Parts: sequence; structure tokens; C-alpha cells
Amino acid sequence: MATYNTATKQLISNYACISTLEPTDIVVGQSITVASIGAPFNGTFTVLALPQYEYTGIDNTTGEFLYNEDVARPNQIIYAATGSNVDYAAFYAGTVAYTQNCSWISVAQLITYLGVTISNPSDDYTLAEQARNAGNDFCYRRRQESSYFDSLTTSPGHDVTLGTLMYAAALWRSRGSIETAYAAFDTMGTPTQQSLTPIVKQLLGIPRPAVA
Repeated sequence: MATYNTATKQLISNYACISTLEPTDIVVGQSITVASIGAPFNGTFTVLALPQYEYTGIDNTTGEFLYNEDVARPNQIIYAATGSNVDYAAFYAGTVAYTQNCSWISVAQLITYLGVTISNPSDDYTLAEQARNAGNDFCYRRRQESSYFDSLTTSPGHDVTLGTLMYAAALWRSRGSIETAYAAFDTMGTPTQQSLTPIVKQLLGIPRPAVA
């Protein structure tokens, strides 16, 4: 779980607009928990927008959020909150928390991909769980950094699933490795250890081309 301190609060037309002291990895559609600001700001909400300019209200015709692009206000988060309007004001005592638990691949899928037999419980199985968790979270975060909006529970596609499996498998195999080589007893040497290989990047669709 990541927790951030708030910097400002505001409420217009039943939509709260708060900001944090620092940039976050929060994305539109994600669930956040707001605390210590007071009603109606507190609670668990779905993020509707992440504006970087002054929030001025709602368009009566389209229902779209309106902004004053002449006034920059970074790190803002908008979510629905029913209550009386609250003027824009500094507020540093609140917190915004969110948890990203990605579950694109399972331990069973990882073990099948590795082609090994692992008993549960065992140290190998514990490491497989850790590699699964790390692979899921890392691949989700890297796609998020490339401006993808993915579900935390359902893989975007077979290619992403395979890319995540390949990355997690590389993490599992890297136990006992030194520097850049996988641990082995082969006198002929071992291949270079690489987790985020070009093929994994290709399968994950990262980095994604972007236009400024």
C-alpha cells in the first residue's frame, strides 16, 4: 500500500478535487481511500480524473469537468463526493492511500511455464509466490508507465500473460546467481542473466510510443 499526504482540498457540484504533496502512480479508474480530511471527502472512491489545472466545475450540458488552464495545480485527484461546495484551500493533514494487487498470472501457471516440480510448502514454492507477485506488479507498473489503462485482475491479452510469465520465471531462476550469470555448475559457462529481455518488452508492449 502506498500512502500520500494531501496538499489541498476543494468540492464543486458534488465532485471533490484534492491534491497530494508529491506525484503519485494513481491512475484514472483506480480505487483510493481518503482519510483525515473530513466529510464528505473521507472514504473509498474511484478516481475520475487527474487534472493538472484549476478545477472550476461541471459543464451543465455535457457533464464534463471544466478547468482553468491558466492556473497550474499539479497532483490533483477528482472523485465523486456528495456535499456542499468547499472553496479551494490548503490542507496537509489528510492522506490518500491505494493498493495495487495485480493477479495476471498464478503460481500454477508459473510452475507450468518453468517445467519443474515444486512441492508446497517448500522454499522453492515460496520463491515462486514471490516471483509471481513481483512479476505481476512490475509488468503492470511498466505498462502503466507507458500509458496503458489495464485491469489489475485480468491480463490485457495472451501476449502480456506470456511476457509476465517469462519475466517472473527469470526472477525465479535468478536465485543464487552472481552478477550477470544464472547459478549453474556447468563448466561451459552460463548465459547472461536478463529478466527484462527485448522479447519480454515486445510482449508487454513497452515502451509504448508517445506523442508530446
